[in-house]
Amino acid sequence: MSILATLSLFATALCLGAMVFFTIAVAPITHRALPREAAGQFLRALFPVYYLFVFATAAGAAVALIPLSGTAAGIMAALAGIAIWSRQALTPRINTLGEQRATGDADAARRFSRLHRLSVIANILMMAAAIAVLGGF
Repeated sequence: MSILATLSLFATALCLGAMVFFTIAVAPITHRALPREAAGQFLRALFPVYYLFVFATAAGAAVALIPLSGTAAGIMAALAGIAIWSRQALTPRINTLGEQRATGDADAARRFSRLHRLSVIANILMMAAAIAVLGGF
């Protein structure tokens, strides 16, 4: 296996591992272990770091994959794009709506739920993308 193949495999596996760990361990344990307000505050602080890590590992994998597989590089570049969009656009909007929801704003609660669902779907798509790329190794 070439150095680029090893680097892209490592970056993709690291990206997927972080997403899976966050999804099955960090988020659920945080909600069980902390009161609702504290859990929300902790996750609001953690999400930007999470998405930055996912972006960095996916972008690194995409670059390393360019000479090996244009399709896999494109998939990982798309994953990186979703991660940075989630960090820069989606998460701040969810946070704002979460704060408004906490004041009893029913419309904000409805929009929060819709955007939260979108973020879950985006994370599932990112995990599926990484799994698809790993399947090509």
